[in-house]
Amino acid sequence: MTTHKVGYLIGSLAKGSINRKLAKALVRFAPPELEMSEISFKDLPLYSYDYDADYPPAGKAFKADIAAVDAVLFITPEYNRSIPGGLKNAIDWASRPYGTNSFTRKPSAVIGTSPGAIGTAVAQQNLRSVLSFCNSPQMNAPEAYIQFTPGLITDDGEVTNEATADFLRKFMQDFHVFIARVRSVLPKDA
Repeated sequence: MTTHKVGYLIGSLAKGSINRKLAKALVRFAPPELEMSEISFKDLPLYSYDYDADYPPAGKAFKADIAAVDAVLFITPEYNRSIPGGLKNAIDWASRPYGTNSFTRKPSAVIGTSPGAIGTAVAQQNLRSVLSFCNSPQMNAPEAYIQFTPGLITDDGEVTNEATADFLRKFMQDFHVFIARVRSVLPKDA
């Protein structure tokens, strides 16, 4: 049984974020072959190419955390019909300087939750566009736009709706299969 290290980024920096609750649920539903760990980006300064010659410690640590995983899962809210600025900033740090893009050939998936009926559909489309540019193979199906209702997911990540729990469990199983498929043709160290 091959284990894959998956780093997950939560697009919201808020401690009480509903996307943090979703992340906890996804960790619970991850198959045993996926070793899940959060990659935090809250300490990153705003990216500027002025840093390219000498990354600050937070930037170096973030790039190292991305490099250490086999795949990345993005769990993001939608801010003003796009991805949160903090998440975009983190992607900029990981993909710079030119020629050192940490997302190149790294499998990824996108999911998110919002109280709105369309979940995080527009934010996910924006994020997919950025990840395409970063040369990150993406799991395109199933798409996962979760409409959050009060009590759907507890603070500990327990999902109270069985249909949603089944969907999230299947999403994580599909992500495992996708990672294994991508890694079979694009080995991490190739």
